[in-house]
Amino acid sequence: MTIIWTIVLVLAVIAESMTTALVAVWFIPGAVLAIIFSALNFPLWAQLLAFFLSGLGMLFRVAFREKLFKTKIVPTNADSLIGKRAIVIEEIDNLASKGAVKVGAAVWSARSESGEPIEADAVVEVVAIEGVKLICKK
Repeated sequence: MTIIWTIVLVLAVIAESMTTALVAVWFIPGAVLAIIFSALNFPLWAQLLAFFLSGLGMLFRVAFREKLFKTKIVPTNADSLIGKRAIVIEEIDNLASKGAVKVGAAVWSARSESGEPIEADAVVEVVAIEGVKLICKK
């Protein structure tokens, strides 16, 4: 039976190496456990149980990781600008493709969310980022 489990292991490794979708990764630890159980002369039902429980355990561990270990995603870099206030330093005019805002010490190109021009020295809120431009609203 060890040969059959080794074939299952090799096929799972080959299938996994041909994709990036984690299609067969669940079978690899199960096949290794089944090989060990087979080498120790465990009965077939124990080998099958080890194979399936290991695969299911791996699947559930990955599937429920986010629920079990609730981690708060903290915006970094440019994402942290969304929701902040900015000062318009160059009139924002989407039709003329011009406009700039200052957020903290950084100056960014800006566009109006509504498409309406926003005058210089106005205070706006950053609602999104598209490429290197901040999308703002009054």
